[in-house]
Amino acid sequence: MKGIGAVLIDIDGVLTVSWKALPGTVAAMERLRAAGVPLLLVTNTTSRTREAVAGRLAGEGFPVGVEDILTAPAATAAYLRAHHPDARCLLINSGEVRPDLAGVRLVGEEAAAAGREAPDVVVFGGAGEEFGYRALNTAFRHLQRGARLVAMHRNLYWRTADGLDLDTGAFLPGLERAAGVEAVVTGKPAGAFFATALAHLGAAAADTLMVGDDIESDVLAAQRHGLTGVLVRTGKYLPETHRAATGTPDHVLDSFAALPALLGLPGAPEQPAP
Repeated sequence: MKGIGAVLIDIDGVLTVSWKALPGTVAAMERLRAAGVPLLLVTNTTSRTREAVAGRLAGEGFPVGVEDILTAPAATAAYLRAHHPDARCLLINSGEVRPDLAGVRLVGEEAAAAGREAPDVVVFGGAGEEFGYRALNTAFRHLQRGARLVAMHRNLYWRTADGLDLDTGAFLPGLERAAGVEAVVTGKPAGAFFATALAHLGAAAADTLMVGDDIESDVLAAQRHGLTGVLVRTGKYLPETHRAATGTPDHVLDSFAALPALLGLPGAPEQPAP
């Protein structure tokens, strides 16, 4: 490929599964680094801070630092600071990401459930045990009285070492319908998320490639915003989801390990046609 000046890379399912490096992914990223390709890891991961993500990836051998990572919580914090300054926010999320929510005023879940502190914004992160009836009903009641709804993403599921697990997108539509509201999504596939990533790299959409395992939120969303999309057959990839997708990826690879060949980097093994 010619004319690609930067690469955006999803993490979970593309580079790792359950934070373990997929075969050939470390070597592929090292090749990108050696070729001087600007890159940014863009993820809807909501269970870890940017610092923690960088640490886990570095521990697996990936040549990345905190500055190379944009997470949905970090993008959400930027959105809340810009659009809801000083708002009281109820965070429902699996994982500790508060350090990446600097400048956001969070209210306690117990206080919100008891009605002692009413949030102005309900913020959904990633699903887990925290997404029980009590938490969802508390969110529902505050939305009924006028609170805004912000979601870090709409992912239906993600890949773990044990298989696919349900994510926020399995719960969010029902809550929206019950409360008669629509969530503002701040992570992928939101255009603002891709714009933030491009601005971070100082890259133009037409010169940038997005690599992901989620055909809708990663690949086709990026293509709608002018980027080149690359779908990998790892992580949450399913043939039936690929066939039923709303569009066609620009490129399909067996894994991220094949990306250097697609980019024509020196020394990369030749990539067979999909």
